[in-house]
Amino acid sequence: MSITITDVYKSSFINAVIEANKELYTYINNHLTNDDLTYSNTTGFGGDNSLKIDLYAENLFIKYLNDFGNIFSEECGFIDNNSSFDIIIDPIDGSDNFVSNLPYYGTSVALRNNEKIIAGFVCNLVSATLIYKAFDENIKEINFLNRPILNNFSKNNSKIGIFERAYRYPKLCQKLHDNSIKYRSPGAVALSLSNARSYDFVLFAGDIREFDIAASLYICNELFIYKTHNFLLISKNKHKFNLIKEIIKE
Repeated sequence: MSITITDVYKSSFINAVIEANKELYTYINNHLTNDDLTYSNTTGFGGDNSLKIDLYAENLFIKYLNDFGNIFSEECGFIDNNSSFDIIIDPIDGSDNFVSNLPYYGTSVALRNNEKIIAGFVCNLVSATLIYKAFDENIKEINFLNRPILNNFSKNNSKIGIFERAYRYPKLCQKLHDNSIKYRSPGAVALSLSNARSYDFVLFAGDIREFDIAASLYICNELFIYKTHNFLLISKNKHKFNLIKEIIKE
């Protein structure tokens, strides 16, 4: 399947991602059943047991995006459409939050061409907002319900950071505490990373999978970023970035 990055392709891809997220948001808020919150007999490509809502969301994204390139999703793995474009999907970011009725979960979609990420989209399915950066254009944020969006991109008064999977690193938590560094651990990695401008920092520790970070790294690519095999740190605050980076290295 031969595809080139034309203006039509760009516009069509952006619209397809938006429509997929809109439809998923509508389903969750108007048609969700108890059965959707049960586990299927399927183990996802990422190694976790898949919720039925995970599979529903994945099939929805495949329906909208399959014509734009290969699909690489957390649940089904790789769908080869013989394309130079790969679409990296996390159908439900924060599945445990979702099934536990903790209002912090979303979706993540990244577009890769010739090993380079060229578009990233992260949707907050609770607030009905989608933040995205595509084809080197400026970051955009839309609300599916046409509600006004508070623009936090330029604010410098953040008082807390985000430390995803903090519960696995008690010694590191103690070091952050010793340095009077405040943070929360809400449990949806892509959602937290994509909103790094709103926080003092975002730190993600543990098994770093492409599904979790691809879209957000592109959205935040002008911020300070430090990535190792086990840690990903993003911050707009150079001092806090350097301080936490040194703590991680200890």
